[in-house]
Amino acid sequence: MTEPTYPSPVSPDELGFEKIVYEKAPPRATITFNRPEILNAFDFQMLRELARACEDASWDDEIRVVVLTGAGRAFCVGADLSSWAEDYLDKPTEYWKWFGAFKDAHDRLREIGKPTVARINGIAVGGGNELQMACDLAVMVDDAFIRHVGPEHGSVPAGGATQWLTIMVGDRRAREIVLMCEELPAAKAEEWGLVNRVVPASELDAEVDQMVENLARKLPQTTRYAKQHLNFWRDLAWHETINHARDWLALSMATEEPKAAIKRFLEKKSE
Repeated sequence: MTEPTYPSPVSPDELGFEKIVYEKAPPRATITFNRPEILNAFDFQMLRELARACEDASWDDEIRVVVLTGAGRAFCVGADLSSWAEDYLDKPTEYWKWFGAFKDAHDRLREIGKPTVARINGIAVGGGNELQMACDLAVMVDDAFIRHVGPEHGSVPAGGATQWLTIMVGDRRAREIVLMCEELPAAKAEEWGLVNRVVPASELDAEVDQMVENLARKLPQTTRYAKQHLNFWRDLAWHETINHARDWLALSMATEEPKAAIKRFLEKKSE
């Protein structure tokens, strides 16, 4: 595959994605995490595909709204820890490269220049919650939950959660989510302002459709600039911390704490 010579959108079929499904039905584009067998945990390739899909959508003037969702029964449960254990644990240089793909996917999503809606069809854990937080709006099924588990697995959730939860839900609630690692039911996520709407699964698509139709009626250039201003505090927190987090987490992956924690998690998972 060659790099584009001009910022022109292409048909999703030309992109050859394997770990996401990218669909365009103007005025909407939909990006679906597509590893349902492991609850849409992301690896390096999925992150690269997400970044490229966001780039393409940003170039397509017929696309006015982008929806992010997951295949199967989960939205996304964050990083694929099996891949971590095999490819990145105890390899700080390689982890640093992996985190670069994570950062780039986040930046492409947040800076897409048009409204984004997280269609949270199931649980959103760790980096999965951080990706839904990177969207502008979120609709969640009522039987799902949000959870962070980094302090139990040896990974600080500094890919959005530590930066944005305080902005979105307040300081005390952010600390509760990050430090206690407890499930946050959908109803409480809505009450705390972490998502906009909570609906039964049978109403999820109708609610997302209504939101997309509303957003698509707005003036695109004006909306893009309004979004740029709304992103100010998120961007400030992100850019002041993310590269520091990238280096610290990379070095941390060579220490005993995350190695032992991830080993315990994978052993428990295989039982």
